[in-house]
Amino acid sequence: MSFEEEWRQSRAEAAGKPAVAMRLNQTGGGGATPDLAVKRDELGPIGADANVLYEGVRRDTEIPRVSNYEAAAALTGAQFTSGAQLLKVHERWYAQVAILRDACAQISNHLDYSVAAHAKDDAEIRGDLTAVSKINELLK
Repeated sequence: MSFEEEWRQSRAEAAGKPAVAMRLNQTGGGGATPDLAVKRDELGPIGADANVLYEGVRRDTEIPRVSNYEAAAALTGAQFTSGAQLLKVHERWYAQVAILRDACAQISNHLDYSVAAHAKDDAEIRGDLTAVSKINELLK
């Protein structure tokens, strides 16, 4: 069967069926589950773990940061060339710690944003489809 023949047959079958209706999963009926579901109870523990890691990194890196800086300053003040090198190590290490901390914060924030954004999108789509459904009813 050629594409044109199959297309004609599909159109003829569709013409004999009632109009296609769209239904949101959240509006009930059919027991279907959403294809895309973002659940706070699934994302919450991941965000909480990211926040715990963020706080731990922030807390546990402060003492070594201060100690390294003070050691570098003391060595530099005593005319040791290793003081400048230790300061470079200190700066690079703390920059890497800041990247890790920021990544943890972004994970937590992104998960919160994802839940809120999907809920907002669902509400907007639900409202749009309700309006279209009402218009369709009036046109019948």
